[in-house]
Amino acid sequence: MNVDVNQALRFAGVKEPDEITLRAAQQAAEQVEKRASPRYIYRVFDIAHTEHGVSLPEAGLLLPGKLAKTMLADCERAVLLLCTLRAEFDRLLRTAQARDMAQALYIDACGSAYVEQGCDAAEREIAAHHPGLYLTDRFSPGYGDLPLSLQLDFLRALNGEKRLGVCAAPSYLLNPMKSVTAVIGLSGKPQPARIRGCAFCAFKQNCAFRERGMTCASST
Repeated sequence: MNVDVNQALRFAGVKEPDEITLRAAQQAAEQVEKRASPRYIYRVFDIAHTEHGVSLPEAGLLLPGKLAKTMLADCERAVLLLCTLRAEFDRLLRTAQARDMAQALYIDACGSAYVEQGCDAAEREIAAHHPGLYLTDRFSPGYGDLPLSLQLDFLRALNGEKRLGVCAAPSYLLNPMKSVTAVIGLSGKPQPARIRGCAFCAFKQNCAFRERGMTCASST
């Protein structure tokens, strides 16, 4: 899997890259690909719909709020996913920050693109292993009204620290930094794309993309 350089440039806030910028981003992508690659794990759980939220009894987990209720309304099972570039990426980024902050910007953006590509690859694998079922959009703690504090429960349910070396800080941010947890519903009927766009993002009020007139999903 190669880093999607165009997506990385979007994460870096670059709308129309010139030749020099594109070359720098490609060089950063090559460095990231040599040092890190997306790794993921996931588990499928039966779910129960309760008045307090969507419950995953086997995981000992409750997903409160309107977002989980809406996203999983037609589902009887849900997937918990963890994807990370692991500590190798963090070491690469720290080295770049000490030597060249401009290049570090592109390495950081490439890492963001790469971990999202890892999540996409996990979705394809999940779909292939569940023929006849339809996947919802994936959504993560911190989106909409799903509490960021659920990161701890996700990691516990997946044994994420032991299996992939991922833990959560007191602020609930994940370490290594390029790590993502997510929920994906499995349904017997086709699922609409419900959460594409800024309205569902927990960071919409302080988004660097929106300040530039962009979104993280916008095309170059």
